[in-house]
Amino acid sequence: MRFLDRLQPLALLVMRLALGAVMLGHGYPKVFGGLHHHAEFVASLGLPAWTAYLSSFTEFFGGILILLGLFTRVAAFAICIDLLVAIAKVHFHNGLMGKGGYEFPLALAALAFALIFFGAGPIAMDHIRTPGGGKPK
Repeated sequence: MRFLDRLQPLALLVMRLALGAVMLGHGYPKVFGGLHHHAEFVASLGLPAWTAYLSSFTEFFGGILILLGLFTRVAAFAICIDLLVAIAKVHFHNGLMGKGGYEFPLALAALAFALIFFGAGPIAMDHIRTPGGGKPK
């Protein structure tokens, strides 16, 4: 199955497109019209209200960066932290499965976690931006 190894760049692209689209879709309504409501919700969780702005912009702009494959590792790290906080503060008490469960944010966090370590791959702006595609030597 060595031929599958050649498709790894495609797998990284699919991971990025899935994660980026979902994060952009969740961040967009918060950034464009829902910041005040989101800030109130975050404050009701016992977190500082300013962290709502941080999470909203992380989801929106992080989603864009992940889609482009630009500063992928940094964006994936921020998204992973955002999702882990969402799991801990919002979803965990609902259990893994079911209404409000943490299975979906956990799957997204796993995608972000993988991108932190694997990077964007060669089908990305990071690959164009840095010699060697940002791979550590």
